Amino acid sequence: MARPTFPLTTERLRLRPFTERDLDAVYAMERQPEVVRYLYWEPRTRDEARAALDRRIKMTSLDGDAGALRLAVVRQDSGELIGDFSLGLRSRQDRQGDIGFMFHPDHHGHGYAAEAGRAMLAIGFETYDLHRIYGSCDARNTNSARLMERLGMRLEGTLRETEFVKGTWCDELIYAILADEWRARTRTAEAEA
Repeated sequence: MARPTFPLTTERLRLRPFTERDLDAVYAMERQPEVVRYLYWEPRTRDEARAALDRRIKMTSLDGDAGALRLAVVRQDSGELIGDFSLGLRSRQDRQGDIGFMFHPDHHGHGYAAEAGRAMLAIGFETYDLHRIYGSCDARNTNSARLMERLGMRLEGTLRETEFVKGTWCDELIYAILADEWRARTRTAEAEA
């Protein structure tokens, strides 16, 4: 299986594998209640963030044991780590992957997540030849839903009260995009540029 070359660069960002030097930035992000509000864990301690970072460091390719690519999102102008974007392999046979993401709240509203997301979809469809990439979020997480819509993903369904998270039954939204849809969207964006 092919592998991307790192760092990946976009207009304003570099996406690269995590390193041990990222602990302070990961901790700063994951200790924020706003960041983990719709996730399965509470704000992390520094030791919990270190353990999570250790797992991320190993996630460098879809063809490894982890079957996941998890990249640090870094601003090119400042070198600051501002987020985390992942691409997971869910089925080799059916060429299915999924995405996940989190960003420090100080960097919301600037289009960084969409810029990183377009790069991750490109890896999934161009490098790994996936057929379909999906993402899911808690139905209350309107920011995540809007991001997936901006990436051209369509709402495929709502799973009603599918998980009991932090004392509450939660609905889950499922978004997806097919390789052909992504290619058509990319061609249109290139023609308009």
